[in-house]
Amino acid sequence: MKIVKLLLLLSLVTLSFLFFSSEDKVEVHQKLKKNDIVLAFGDSLTYGFGVDKSFSYPSVLAQKTSLHVANAGISGELSSTGLKRLPLVLKQYKPRLVILCHGGNDILRKLSHTTLKSNLIKMIKMIQKTGAEVLLIGVPSFGLLGINTVALYEEVAVEMNVMYEGEILSIVEAEAKFKSDRIHPNEIGYEMMADKFILVLKAHKVL
Repeated sequence: MKIVKLLLLLSLVTLSFLFFSSEDKVEVHQKLKKNDIVLAFGDSLTYGFGVDKSFSYPSVLAQKTSLHVANAGISGELSSTGLKRLPLVLKQYKPRLVILCHGGNDILRKLSHTTLKSNLIKMIKMIQKTGAEVLLIGVPSFGLLGINTVALYEEVAVEMNVMYEGEILSIVEAEAKFKSDRIHPNEIGYEMMADKFILVLKAHKVL
């Protein structure tokens, strides 16, 4: 009987250790301070194509949070080019948080999803090596069944244990009233992106 009780006690201790270790791994994030820099890294969706740059999501995010948000978006950029550009941008801004929204042009051009996933993972590893947090944004594709976020983004987020938002771009892209053209958001769409990112960062206690 004593052996059974001892085994039960050991099992409970082991389960408690695993539970709290898992929680620590997922939930511990760095809270942003007043002078910390947020880097918005990506392509035209980050740059703010289709509107005045003051209405891009990085600009709206800065206005709503009073944080310093650097817009490092380049229209038309592929993930392979972004991967090469990222080291210099990280060195320039030394961000505490990077909002990574990349791969849309790879998807539009029907380039390899395997390569895109690999490039995103390499970018995240590069960012994490600097000590910065990552918020990965899922990008949708346009298919016969509608507009849906490409599955690899959530796979990357889980694999790399980073914050993730995978809904807002699909919502924006599905409605013409949120877009300035077939692909790019208008002022309303970019504000919706900023608002959603703020909610995610607050949920993770980064804001």
